[in-house]
Amino acid sequence: MMPETESIPSAETAVTVVISRRVIKGQEDQFEQLSSEMTYRASRYPGYLGADLFRPASPNDPEYRIIFKFADEPSLAAWQASTERAEILEQIEPLLVTPSKVETMSGIVNWFTLPGHNPVKPPPKARMTFVSWLALYPTVTLIFFLFGDLLAQIPLLLRTLIVTAVVMVAMSYLLMPRFTRWFAFWLFPKHEQNER
Repeated sequence: MMPETESIPSAETAVTVVISRRVIKGQEDQFEQLSSEMTYRASRYPGYLGADLFRPASPNDPEYRIIFKFADEPSLAAWQASTERAEILEQIEPLLVTPSKVETMSGIVNWFTLPGHNPVKPPPKARMTFVSWLALYPTVTLIFFLFGDLLAQIPLLLRTLIVTAVVMVAMSYLLMPRFTRWFAFWLFPKHEQNER
C-alpha cells in the first residue's frame, strides 16, 4: 500500500471513489509515477480528503486499486471535469490492459474502510447498519446518562443540534475506525477481501 495523504471525511457528504486499473507488465513504474502526479494535482483542489494506492495483491494479478475521497459531490465533480485530470488520464490509459473501472460510494460506507485492506465492495448494508448501531447506542446512552439533566434544560432544537454534532464527530473520528477494525472478521470476510 502506498498512502498518499490521510484525512477523515464527513460521513454525511463525503464521496469515496474506487478505481481499478490493470497495468501492462513492465509499465508499473511509469503508471505509479503518473498516479502520484494525479494525486498531487487532486490534492490542490478544494474538498480533497486523501488518497491511497494499493499495489497488485500478487504477480499474477496486475490490478491496482486507487481509493480517493472528496468532501462532497460538487468538489468531486470539479476535479473530474478538470483539464489537469484529463491530461494525466490520457497518459495512463495506454498503460492499461483494459479500461479503468470506477465505483463511487457515499454515506456511511466511508466509515467502513480498513487500512491495508482492499475490498472490492463495501460490506452488506445490514452489517454496516448493525455495527453502526453498536457504536451509536452506547454513545448516545452515555451522553444522556452524563449530561441528561443539563440537556433537559436546553430547548429541543438546540439540544438535538448539540447531541447529534457530538455523536457524529465521535462516530467519524473515534468510534467507527475502531469498530470497523474490531468487526473486520465479519464485515470483510477473508474470502471477500481480495476478490476482483
